[in-house]
Amino acid sequence: MTSTLQEHPVLVLDFGAQYAQLIARRVREADVYSEVVPHDTPAEEILAREPAALVLSGGPASVYSEGAPRLDPALLQAGVPVLGICYGFQAMAAALGGDVAHTGQREYGETKARIGDTDCTLFHGQPEEQPVWMSHGDSVSRAPDGMAVTATTPGAEVAAFEDNERRLYGVQWHPEVLHSAFGQRVIENFLRRGAGLAPTWTRGQIVEELVEQVREQVGDAHVICGLSGGVDSSVAAALVNRAVGDQLTCVFVDHGLLREGEARQVEEDFVAATGVDLVVVDAQERFLSALAGVSDPEQKRKIIGREFIRVFEQAARDVAGTADAEGHPVKFLVQGTLYPDVVESGGGTGAANIKSHHNVGGLPEDLQFTLIEPLRALFKDEVRQVGLELGVPEGIVWRQPFPGPGLAIRVVGAVDAERLAVLRRADGIAREELTRAGLDREIWQCPVVLLADVRSVGVQGDGRTYGHPVVLRPVSSEDAMTADWTRVPYDVLARISGRITNEVPEVNRVVLDVTSKPPGTIEWE
Repeated sequence: MTSTLQEHPVLVLDFGAQYAQLIARRVREADVYSEVVPHDTPAEEILAREPAALVLSGGPASVYSEGAPRLDPALLQAGVPVLGICYGFQAMAAALGGDVAHTGQREYGETKARIGDTDCTLFHGQPEEQPVWMSHGDSVSRAPDGMAVTATTPGAEVAAFEDNERRLYGVQWHPEVLHSAFGQRVIENFLRRGAGLAPTWTRGQIVEELVEQVREQVGDAHVICGLSGGVDSSVAAALVNRAVGDQLTCVFVDHGLLREGEARQVEEDFVAATGVDLVVVDAQERFLSALAGVSDPEQKRKIIGREFIRVFEQAARDVAGTADAEGHPVKFLVQGTLYPDVVESGGGTGAANIKSHHNVGGLPEDLQFTLIEPLRALFKDEVRQVGLELGVPEGIVWRQPFPGPGLAIRVVGAVDAERLAVLRRADGIAREELTRAGLDREIWQCPVVLLADVRSVGVQGDGRTYGHPVVLRPVSSEDAMTADWTRVPYDVLARISGRITNEVPEVNRVVLDVTSKPPGTIEWE
């Protein structure tokens, strides 16, 4: 169901860029709704959605190479405002009759752009020289007829152009990344001055629209929601609770894969803050039995997703007999699916399947509920803002992300109660020390991973040990689409390492993961 705020989206055409999702986020940060679509979506299908504007993403190809993605000129002739970025800039130039060449002047990383007209649409109110982030080996060597060249860089004589009459604009650099100092201003200038779009995608309006959508979808039926206590499920539950009130029953499945103290937080803190009706199901033995001997992370996710739904189906039968005296069926299941979940599971953009999310790709085919996914179009930062608007406590809204399958995917190897207990103690120590150091907001999340099938020799006291290593994976991110490892102070790392190896006897090594995403994912699995 599409809300009125989503009727005329800004569509980001993905030409294979690692930053396509980030472009969509930047558009939304300008309070305009956006989505990502594959570059090969037929022009008539794109135009049938009546987009408010188009943004052409970067990509790894060369426009003159055989098999390179092409831009349908019809998209540039439809009167829709268009912004081309990097490869999208070059594809636009080629489609309009300009020249793109392999000049030999490659630019990667930060460089300086010289703005030729600081009163033009894209660069209005910006300095004549500004740092920008480049990633190109080809360049536009001749701008198309009718295009005014508005910026240059040392490696690109045509680094930006625009045609206000046709509302066509382009830049060679990446305005969506933070390294481009005025990049967000460039995007906002395109949206406001070039496309004439008003800032309508605000958290208050988002909440109103989503609440109305849920009411329309649910009618007088009963709804259950899987509440994990994490940000996504908590905000989804609060949103549905705002929409349908006592038609909602939240079910908390204690699958034994949670971190220390999380069950109590769900049962006490969230209920106190929202007043939702909560049913607690103790299913620890069921999940551990189903996971016994399973090491493959994808299989773990699918097992947990399957068992999760089966527990819910029984809970729904129980709820139907007690919570809905008027006989309305329990028809709907609320899931806290987010836009990055959909993308990483291979949906929405034609992307490859990176991993199955338990609330996207791990559900059984014979699901007995109709899903309600009120957050499916939102990025994590938008979910947090919606949560604050709904009055969800800040302690929950700003909680670090935690995967639905829980600690099962942070045990590399088979899962059992003993291994979970080891990981739970190590994780608790790491979280306690990071909080004590005031790093909770700086770190997006810090998975603690137990390498259960790995042992190494160590020395503790006068004795030889043969223990497990644990991995600390502190990362900084804005939406989990990309991430960098967080430079945690050495003294904090030393305290975490010392406490874990002293207080968790099964562990004799603590190691630090310093890999960004890409190439790595945030979770090890």
